[in-house]
Amino acid sequence: MTRVSIEELPVAGSGPYAITTGQDGALWYTLVRSGQIGRLVPGNDPEHHQLDPECGPTIIANGPDGALWFTEYKAHRIGRITTDGAVAEFPLPTPECGPFGIAAGHDGALWFTETAADHIGRITTNGEVTEFPLPTAGAFPSAITAGADGGMWFTMNQANAIGRIGTEGTITVHALPTAAAAPVGITLGPDDAIWYVAITAGHIGRITTEGEIREFPLPDRAGRPHAITPGTNGVLWFTEWGGNRVGSINADGVIEVHDLPTSGSEPHGITLGPDGALWTALETGALARITPQPLPQPQERPCP
Repeated sequence: MTRVSIEELPVAGSGPYAITTGQDGALWYTLVRSGQIGRLVPGNDPEHHQLDPECGPTIIANGPDGALWFTEYKAHRIGRITTDGAVAEFPLPTPECGPFGIAAGHDGALWFTETAADHIGRITTNGEVTEFPLPTAGAFPSAITAGADGGMWFTMNQANAIGRIGTEGTITVHALPTAAAAPVGITLGPDDAIWYVAITAGHIGRITTEGEIREFPLPDRAGRPHAITPGTNGVLWFTEWGGNRVGSINADGVIEVHDLPTSGSEPHGITLGPDGALWTALETGALARITPQPLPQPQERPCP
């Protein structure tokens, strides 16, 4: 068993949503409601960079060029911000496409999902965009991550599937065993498998590069898990948006959950911070720092 210490840090702006650790040793996060990108070095005050207030920045990820790249869900653009705050924005070829997830690929480009257009997109660090249509209409592709096999893996929220796209554009779809599971967050695990969260079904899923799937139910199936990220020591951490909790799962499927101190805080993104703690974005207006603390082991009594 593990206990945790949780501290909440209120931040300016509105709607902290996704969070990642930049190559500059800072936390970077999106403020989806106020159209801002935030930066926080743990122990210092946060700083914010204003975008179009209505652009809806959602997921943010490290780019291969040392900058941070993010999706603008409402403005239908991909954004880039350097560690000193310079912003560039790239319109997408398909109008009203709703870009959401984004992640760096093995090919030196960024890959992203287009929720409303049923495309997977690729953008180079120079801003050149290619779009690849999915074989399923209405799939609502959501989060995306680089796999250990060289491909990009993504959730197909409304198609109840996990997809894979190779760097050449070939797409493979893996149907999920539980109906209407609605997968959202996805990440590469320390075991080289892909781990995802099923927001409607209330479980954590694991899929190998060969397509073998296991599902691990949460203690509260109504917790609405949203995001998942690797932690330390082979453990992954996830958020429960509807349950107001964070949780962990190890490679054997053992799950532990921890309540957040403020009720209804709406945890979304989660990342391993530069300080070794887990950080999650609370959409109600704060970042939470989660520090795992293993329970002390009982002392053996000396023989009389």
